[in-house]
Amino acid sequence: MASHTYSPQAHSKAVTKYTKEKLDRIEFRVPKKSGLKAEIYAHAAKNGESVNAFIVRAVKEAMEREV
Repeated sequence: MASHTYSPQAHSKAVTKYTKEKLDRIEFRVPKKSGLKAEIYAHAAKNGESVNAFIVRAVKEAMEREV
């Protein structure tokens, strides 16, 4: 059986390849003085979600309501 060693460089390359092939990226900005960024992070943490998962869920829920 072949022995495999962990390579941070190979891992990083694989993650980058996966991201480019499988994921779309959307960036949005919030005003610094609004405190919205901290609110988003706190809300996601309170619900045991990543910020990304929370934003995706919130967008999907909004789109379903607005059909």
